[in-house]
Amino acid sequence: MSYHTQMEAAKKGITTKEMKVVAEKEQIEIKSLMTLMAEGKIVIPANIYHKSLSPEGIGQGLRTKINVNLGVSGDCADYTNEMEKVKLSVDLGAEAIMDLSNFGKTNIFRDKLIEFSPAMIGTVPMYDALGYLEKDLKEISAKDFLRVIEAHAKQGVDFMTIHAGINRRTIDIFKQTGRLTNIVSRGGSLIFAWMEMTGNENPFYEFYDEILDILYRYDVTISLGDALRPGSIHDSTDAGQVSELIELGILTKRAWEKNVQVLIEGPGHMAINEIAANMALEKRLCHGAPFYVLGPLVTDIAPGYDHITSAIGGAIAASNGADFLCYVTPAEHLRLPDLADVKEGIIASKIAAHAADIANGIPGAKEMDDKMSDARRRIDWEEMFSLAIDGEKARKYFETTPPADRHSCTMCGKMCAMRTTNKILAGETVEF
Repeated sequence: MSYHTQMEAAKKGITTKEMKVVAEKEQIEIKSLMTLMAEGKIVIPANIYHKSLSPEGIGQGLRTKINVNLGVSGDCADYTNEMEKVKLSVDLGAEAIMDLSNFGKTNIFRDKLIEFSPAMIGTVPMYDALGYLEKDLKEISAKDFLRVIEAHAKQGVDFMTIHAGINRRTIDIFKQTGRLTNIVSRGGSLIFAWMEMTGNENPFYEFYDEILDILYRYDVTISLGDALRPGSIHDSTDAGQVSELIELGILTKRAWEKNVQVLIEGPGHMAINEIAANMALEKRLCHGAPFYVLGPLVTDIAPGYDHITSAIGGAIAASNGADFLCYVTPAEHLRLPDLADVKEGIIASKIAAHAADIANGIPGAKEMDDKMSDARRRIDWEEMFSLAIDGEKARKYFETTPPADRHSCTMCGKMCAMRTTNKILAGETVEF
């Protein structure tokens, strides 16, 4: 093989089977796809060992993709339940799944996940380091962290969150400027703690070239983590967040020089009026690299409804340049999500992504909406259910209180505007 990564193949003008799949899915010319991949503006995360993968592209001009976070914790360590969430996520059309497990034999679960899942698989090696290495945080060496990265790469992980942008410079800025919610990134807080306890530079920053060499061998896309993402709307677009984004832009070019594909991770929590500017800022500072955002959540006072606050922010973000949305469930900030929470989070995120795709004029995005509108005009309930993002829920709502006349619903009954207009246009008399 004369290439190791999708980016390297694109630069050399070599068409991979993954590129062909993505071009067909996205209704895009393969030459245009390859040009954008060579420039780093589109990525196809596809580890050479992920054999069950159905490739997806993330980036400029493509459909907005969504990611589902799952995985066990010390308080909830049921891997069987997490695999049920995986199956549900795949059934609902999530393009990516991140295993954020931080307890027990995570490698066993991850092997099953990668073997089964057609969705892209992502991880945060920092989470797994403590359990994998069986050491206290302070005792872990820089080389130890690299061992965990390689272990995940060998398993077939398609993209990894690496918190390389939180270095001595950005920490100094964070300390000098202060924050209401400090560091809310779990991986970022662990790296910060390790740096403070050992007095050393961030190993993911200090040994960045060695990490890129590992990722290159397996074609793992680096997802440059936002350790200083805002954890409240109070902290959004502050000096810490922006200083880290500047570092991520520098790290992006270094990765591209080694033919490693790059995603950039972003906020977080952010007021609506700041979202568009933040999307433009990332594209400028990170040279057009695809942007992966968590939400952003547009208010901090809706625990139990954060899938909604996230969907509002996600739709605005994706219509202004974000390429990849990380779902948020109603359980955010409260507990590990259950199956019902996962479904609610996926559906909310899919609505946001689709709404943005329509706004962005993505090929084919509006077709389903036009078909739904036509089915509504004809009052064809079965067709409406088949076209709905969640047809099961739509059917359940309709059947809970069914109308006497199925040419309407119980909201309007025989006063249904569609029914009235259809009859008049057909030359019929309207009777009640």
